[in-house]
Amino acid sequence: MRPENQSSVSEFLLLGLPIWPGHRGMFFTLFLGMYLTTVLGNLLIILLIRLDSRLHTPMYFFLSHLALTDVSFSSVTVPKMLMNMQTHYFFISYPGCISQLYFYIFFGCVDNLLLAVMAYDRFVAICHPLHYKTIMREELCLLLVAASWITTCAHALLHTVLLVQLSFCADNVITHFFCDLTVLLNLSCSDISLNELVIFTEGGMLLFLPLAVVLGSYIRIGTIILKAPSTRRLLKAFSTCGSHLSVVSLYYGTLVGVYFLSSPWDSKDIITSVMYTVVTPMLNPFIYSLRNRDIKQALVFVNKVKEVNRSTRSPLLLRLFIILYS
Repeated sequence: MRPENQSSVSEFLLLGLPIWPGHRGMFFTLFLGMYLTTVLGNLLIILLIRLDSRLHTPMYFFLSHLALTDVSFSSVTVPKMLMNMQTHYFFISYPGCISQLYFYIFFGCVDNLLLAVMAYDRFVAICHPLHYKTIMREELCLLLVAASWITTCAHALLHTVLLVQLSFCADNVITHFFCDLTVLLNLSCSDISLNELVIFTEGGMLLFLPLAVVLGSYIRIGTIILKAPSTRRLLKAFSTCGSHLSVVSLYYGTLVGVYFLSSPWDSKDIITSVMYTVVTPMLNPFIYSLRNRDIKQALVFVNKVKEVNRSTRSPLLLRLFIILYS
């Protein structure tokens, strides 16, 4: 390996959130509570879908994978941020930073593709209801999910491999609370033209193609509804798509705020980054539980199971879930 491809930096300094030292305890408690809510809420969604046979449908199959990625995505950045706030040690090793970057790209991109898959599922359910079971068969659902995970694995690996070829010289200060690709590229003292080219071509395609699927699906749904508008059809479409549309708006809204509308290390960038990495994964279970009748019915079902199986440990956990989300 050539010397210029070897990084001379063994660790990076994460500046973290711009919080006064006296307020760190309060923000630590706040973010810890939000993270625990994210984990418990999304695990509840997965558990309900697993336990209730009425939720063994393509939509909830995709939702269980979305909940898993939300837990994983939040776990990539938040625990490290909390540890830094508690220990006042803001360094992260070079291998740790590269690993965090890989999984941040990976789970963030899986979210993007799964939202597109769920939009297509809603399109088939509303526009082709008589053929829904034929089209959205189990084999296709498994193929769509597997393709999403495999594609994002290759995507994250590509950008990570290109990054580790760069050199990092004297400046090792990351003006963020996690290792973000754009910040690391700005720190590099090597030529990053190839990295930027791949980001704008392959990365752009992987971002905008799923977005096009989402927009195309909902445009088609709106067209079908407007051809024969009725209160019943509008209510059915809203109950079917309302939760997913809310999650899509939250995801892409914060994503645009982080990477297109903010400048490095200002209050706007920090707020949108926290929204994208912490708040959005936390809100998704609330959106699906508060706006979804099937999830509410599953909560009642699990509550009955809890009453029957008081001697096991799992009902205690279920009781906590039900208190939070019922």
